[in-house]
Amino acid sequence: MGYLLLVGAIAAEVAGTTAMKYSEGFSRLAPSLLTALGYIVSFGLLAQTLKTLNVGTAYAIWSGLGTAAIAAIGVLFMGEGMTATKAAGIALIILGVVVLNLGGAH
Repeated sequence: MGYLLLVGAIAAEVAGTTAMKYSEGFSRLAPSLLTALGYIVSFGLLAQTLKTLNVGTAYAIWSGLGTAAIAAIGVLFMGEGMTATKAAGIALIILGVVVLNLGGAH
């Protein structure tokens, strides 16, 4: 159940961060409210996740996969470029999450 909640926390954080891009510095109301809602839901789900998962592992997965997802959204939908260095960085983030889980996540 902890990992399911964590997936929800990641999705909410990614949605909030994506909305932040469209808030234009919090000058547009709807995207600004979606940003706040995304982060409130994300932190709430992350807090519930920490009841069953180690904080280091949960936070690493939350931040790492969220970062990789936002980078992918930027490339696919927002016209950001993909370089070999950026791709390597994303791959290292994902590899780090995998290694943490293989190293004894509960």
